[in-house]
Amino acid sequence: MAQNDFGVVIMFDVTGLTSETYGKIVSRLDAAGAGAPAGRQYHCAYGAPDNLQVIEFFDSTESFEAFGATLVPILKEYGVTSTPNIQTVYNQMMPSQG
Repeated sequence: MAQNDFGVVIMFDVTGLTSETYGKIVSRLDAAGAGAPAGRQYHCAYGAPDNLQVIEFFDSTESFEAFGATLVPILKEYGVTSTPNIQTVYNQMMPSQG
């Protein structure tokens, strides 16, 4: 099977992320110029407000790792632990634009 160009999905196992902390982290990422990192195609925070989880889609593992250089120290500052599970995207289905 030929390699696709859909990128990677990163499913995080997150501990310690509340909706309040999430807002602070997003603000810190924006201030650091990483609120919309190169290569990110989609971001979703979901779950209960006292236990948010995150899924990201990036164009490549390298783009995600570059973003992680900014993200990880901020997460540590707020006491959030996050273990990424990086997988190659096999297929994406998007709504038609029209």
